[in-house]
Formats: sequence, structure tokens, C-alpha cells
Amino acid sequence: MSLSLVQSRALLGLEAASVTVEVHLANGLPSFTLVGLADVEVKEARERVRSAIQNAGLEFPSNKRITVNLAPADLPKDSGRFDLPIALGILAAAGQIDAARLAGHEFAGELSLSGHLRPVRGALAMALALHGRGVATKLVLPAESAREAALVPGADIYGAAHLLDVVRQFLPGGPAASDASEDGWHRAQPAEPGAVAAGADMADVKGHASARRALEVAAAGQHSLLMVGPPGSGKSMLAQRFAGLLPPMSVDEALESAAVASLHGRFAVERWRVRPTCSPHHSASAVALVGGGSPPRPGEISLAHNGVLFLDEFPEFQRAALEALREPLETGTITIARAARRAEFPARFQLIAAMNPCPCGYLGSSLKSCRCTPDQVARYQGKLSGPLLDRIDLHIEVPALPATQLLETPAGEASADVRARVAEGRERAIRRQGKANQALQGAEIDRHAKLDAAARQFLQTAATRLGWSARGTHRTLKLARTIADLAGAGAVQAAHVAEAVQYRRALQRVE
Repeated sequence: MSLSLVQSRALLGLEAASVTVEVHLANGLPSFTLVGLADVEVKEARERVRSAIQNAGLEFPSNKRITVNLAPADLPKDSGRFDLPIALGILAAAGQIDAARLAGHEFAGELSLSGHLRPVRGALAMALALHGRGVATKLVLPAESAREAALVPGADIYGAAHLLDVVRQFLPGGPAASDASEDGWHRAQPAEPGAVAAGADMADVKGHASARRALEVAAAGQHSLLMVGPPGSGKSMLAQRFAGLLPPMSVDEALESAAVASLHGRFAVERWRVRPTCSPHHSASAVALVGGGSPPRPGEISLAHNGVLFLDEFPEFQRAALEALREPLETGTITIARAARRAEFPARFQLIAAMNPCPCGYLGSSLKSCRCTPDQVARYQGKLSGPLLDRIDLHIEVPALPATQLLETPAGEASADVRARVAEGRERAIRRQGKANQALQGAEIDRHAKLDAAARQFLQTAATRLGWSARGTHRTLKLARTIADLAGAGAVQAAHVAEAVQYRRALQRVE
């Protein structure tokens, strides 16, 4: 048979679109043509496939005119994931393997010149696409990628180490493809959950009772947080331990986060069901933060999905990069549009930002005097726009601790104890409204964050005096609802509103 069809998948955002690899062998001048809107890495597959087939001891039809079409033709294809299906298509068209037995399988994998299979990006996205179709299709991947894809419940994933391991399963007249691991072909098994990194515990933080409380509130309601304080006051230390306060990830949350990390090639099986913490340098561009490129790739905000995005030296980021955070902070998604294609990535992250109050860092400090002029302070704080600050739920001050207090204060409460309270508070919100308090919108806020008369009057007075926008007032309501959940209260009371108001005033006092 001179024509063969092999199924694979291309990546466009989190969507893993089906691709049919069509291979035709014909008489004529020997050539190897690859068509179908293939990127440079895909076109280079011609040389990789040729060498892999020959070095594996198989016969490459070098005296034939080989045409490989990646259909559909208008879908961009990138990376070396098509090496394995192209090689199998050539062998099937040449009659060296049974083309009919390839049906019901999908393949992806990059080939080395010796025929060994290298891992590919997006294995989880491919497995999720197959699982969503509900069709009994086997996905064959390099062994390392197969372990990753097997995390999808119910997925039929097989791993192989070498091209020959796959070829043996489809030899003409041979037995049906088996689960045996003797020859390198095996059914992949899902990994076990990872553990939170040792040492990143809130017990290491001495003092800072108000900051610790603010982090607990932020974790319970999925609220964003801005910490303002002098250098060395402990802002970064607090932020690095924040992920340890969050409740364990559900399987659905873990799959979403792992799929995004897989697209970027940053997923590690050992980190399965461990909430991600991304902390890009302040020199990161807007594209690095929100994603981009052609084809579009996820940025840091998507890699932090269901986890933490820590931005240290907040005002030092490019203005365009910071303003790009405004939409995903509201919607939890980011849409990257290009002339021909658009891709949507999830971006429901918890923003933890840290900054100094002024260029020298010591404005308002009781330990060291500030040497900045009022104009310098105004320019520095002016790098953060009002609309961006309005979208950050909690603004707190983190003062520097005197040496005596730092040395004499005992260890603080452990992360496990705080995490237990956070989980209880978030569970109350989930039972009541099906989502975290930060995600409440419109009428949901009025329904689930009702205020008694005293609390309503207190909030109205505070909003008027502080000049809050409607968004700021609603965020304070959601904060008060979270504080009430942590206290086990069914209704939002004046004391809960009063604490929430304090978390919206810290940066204004600095300004």
C-alpha cells in the first residue's frame, strides 16, 4: 500500500486539535516533501526521520517520491511531536508495518537520530482532548511524556522508549498490541501526589501578626495582596510561604495547572497536585507575563493558574506589563489574539505583590530616615496606576522589626495550623455559593454578603470618606465575607467590615 494515514495532534493554546498525517509513496525522482503549514522544527523532521529509520535497522524508501501532508492544511504545526507519526506513516506506506492496525491509535514523539524517543510538550493537553471526546483511542507517547499524560483519569496511555518498541506492535501478521513492558512498550501509570517543599513554613516568620492575618484572609478567599514595607522587613519571606497556606488542589484544578505547565515544558510529575508559585524577575516583559508568540504560548500568569504569582519590586516592572494584569485579575482568563489565530489560557492566580514605599525604601520607617524628596516618592508610587491598585483586594504594611524583637520573639504558628483554618473557611464559601469569595460577581455579592444595618452604615461611611470606586466597595464586601467565614459567622457583621476596611487603607496611608 502506497498511502497511509496516522493520527496525531497539534497544540493551539490548551486546545489539542486533531491532525492526520498522510503519507504517499510514488515512483519518480527520489524526494521527501512535507506540506501542511509546518513550522521549521516540523520541516526538519525529514532528516531526523530518515536517520532514525535507518539507524533502527529498518528500510527507508530512499528510491521513492515521499509526500507527507499534515491535515488540516490551515492549522499551524510546530515542534518535533510529528516525528513519530511521520516515521510510522512512511513504514506503513512501504508495507513494513500493518497500516490497518494503526487505526484507534494516536501518536506523538520527537525522534533522535538513533531512533530513541524524546519527550514532547503538551502531553497532558493531548490526553485531555482524547478524554473529552469519550472515544476509545490509545495515545502512544515517549515514556517520560506518557507518565505525564497518564495523570488524566481514564486515559489509555502507552509509553515507548524507542521507535522499534512501537514498530514491533504493528508488524504484519503479529499479535495485537499488548500492555507488555518486555520490549519497552508499556501502559503508563499515573504519578503519586507531590509534597510541599520542606522548610517553607510560616513558623519561620517571627512577629508580623497583622501581616500573617492578612495572608490567612487572602488564602481563604483567593484574594490578591499587596505588601508595602522597607527593605528586609520580611515581605519576600511571607510571600514565599503563602502557597503553603492554600488548601490541597482538587484533581480538576491539578489537571488544569499541569496542562498549562505541560504546554510550556515546565511540568514535573513530582509537582503533581502541588500549587505552583511563579516569581518572575521585574525585568520580565508583558509577553513573558501574559503570554504570546506565534503560535501563542502561556505566560507566567497562566503558569500560576490555581497557584500564586509573586511579583517582587512591584513598581519596577514595566508599565505595560503591569497594566496587562488588569483583565485577568477580573476575569481569570487571558485571550491572546493574533492576525490568524487566537488562544485563550486560564489565569486564575492569586497575586502577591511586594514593594518599597519609596525609591530608598525607608519612607515612614522608625529605624532609618528616608532621603527621598516628595517628587521622587510621587513618581515612584505613580508607577502603579489607580485601576490596577483598585483590583488588588488587600493592601498591607509590613514594618521592619527591631533587632531585639527579631531575636527574642518565639517561632510563629506553623503553616499546617493556618492551612486547616483556611480550608474550613473556603469550604464554607464553596458549600454556600459554589466558588471562592473573590469570584463573586454582581447579584451574588448582594445575596451572599448581606450586611446588617450597623455594618452597612459603617461601610457607607468608609467608602465615602476614602473615595472608593464601586469596585473597591465590592472588594471590601467580599473581604468581609471571607473574614466572616474564617470566624464561622453566617452573616457579615460590623466587626468583619471594620477589619476589611483596614486592608483597603494601608497603601493610601503611605501615599
